[in-house]
Amino acid sequence: MCEFILIQETDKMAITEKPFRVIYEDNHLLIVNKAAGLLSQGDNTGDDSLVDVAKEYIKIKYNKPGNIFCGLVHRLDRPVSGVVVLAKTSKGLERMSKLFKDREINKVYWAVVKRRPPNKEDKLIHYLEKNTKTNTVQAYDQPQGKAQRAELKYRYVGKLNMFHLLEVTPLTGRPHQIRVQLAAIGCPIRGDVKYGYKKVNEDGNINLHARRINFIHPVKKEPIICVAALPQNPFWEEFLTLDDFKIKDKQLDYLHSM
Repeated sequence: MCEFILIQETDKMAITEKPFRVIYEDNHLLIVNKAAGLLSQGDNTGDDSLVDVAKEYIKIKYNKPGNIFCGLVHRLDRPVSGVVVLAKTSKGLERMSKLFKDREINKVYWAVVKRRPPNKEDKLIHYLEKNTKTNTVQAYDQPQGKAQRAELKYRYVGKLNMFHLLEVTPLTGRPHQIRVQLAAIGCPIRGDVKYGYKKVNEDGNINLHARRINFIHPVKKEPIICVAALPQNPFWEEFLTLDDFKIKDKQLDYLHSM
């Protein structure tokens, strides 16, 4: 058994207009709560990205001249909020990237859907193929061409005002994986018109939040859990009334038994 270090934002700390909030930082890593609507890294839109604003944050905080190193270990889609790991050193980037490649990282997402899934708990397996021209992903039930195998587990949490909350643990890391796999079982995420939801959210984002991540720190060798507060949004805030969604409950018990 190993004791995890829990670094938890309370939901009263949710991001408002800031592009991100720092959850954890040391010499090697910068773990943040990304706001929905912010790119993880630059693209052809030319819009500021999480990497851009993180570099500026490091430059100002530590009064660093010249180029700033800040490596993106993994990405969240632009309309998705929650925890993202960045590396402040090449050593941190290399070692964290290896943890992701070796699947020694555990990530948990919260998703809001309109339709209740068929089972209370389940494991979904699909084969995903990305269309780079449309930036969309197609899910197949069986192997198909260059489609990559994708796996996730979900747990049904509860219902509130005609919507359902799911806790999702991806077992692979494919583009748009959670979005397209939930849509494939008839449960598109609220606001995700790209994958079948009928109406866009007012802010243009979707109700998918990377809630927490846990791993063994690749340099310090300490086990860490980082928990990202929900977006400060009236819709999300309603779901905090569900007891099953409180971080103090059984959701973390299995981590402490590892």
